[in-house]
Amino acid sequence: MQTEIIVAGFGGQGVLFAGQVLAYAAMDHGLHVTWIPSYGPEMRGGTANCTVIIADEEIGAPLVKHPKAVIALNRPSLDKYEPLVTAGGLLLVNASLIDRPVAREDVQAVYVPANEIAERLGDKRLTNMVMVGALLGATGVLEMNAVQESLKAHLPAKHHRLLPANYQALEEGAQIARETLAQAA
Repeated sequence: MQTEIIVAGFGGQGVLFAGQVLAYAAMDHGLHVTWIPSYGPEMRGGTANCTVIIADEEIGAPLVKHPKAVIALNRPSLDKYEPLVTAGGLLLVNASLIDRPVAREDVQAVYVPANEIAERLGDKRLTNMVMVGALLGATGVLEMNAVQESLKAHLPAKHHRLLPANYQALEEGAQIARETLAQAA
């Protein structure tokens, strides 16, 4: 099994952190992983994306032309990566900021009002974890508890007070993805 994931959005949306969380969880649970960040020179407000590959055997190359899954946190990211997702792949769309439907009919699309969920949970910075949860719920690439354990292990102790909200964001994103895919089946 090998899953290629691209997380993309604006700088400041937690794009790179979302990829790191996935990479740490995979690594902590004995899987092979690559994580490659990319961001514009202006950082916050500029473009940012990262590529994460999770596999149960050695990864041949860290570059991905046609990912199996894309988390698009903003419209420019959807516009850029929708054509690249492999047929039968998954597009996780932040419906809070993206005002158009996925045009392709050969991919699964899951629309997640991630910003609204994050704000309801009390912190807009949870948007990225809502979307990571949606990825977990849609793909099963990692177990929820693996991601939660890795968050706790790698988040500095001074931020552990934020763990319950992050766990809730993950769970809510996963639930939306599961419900969406069940309705589509």
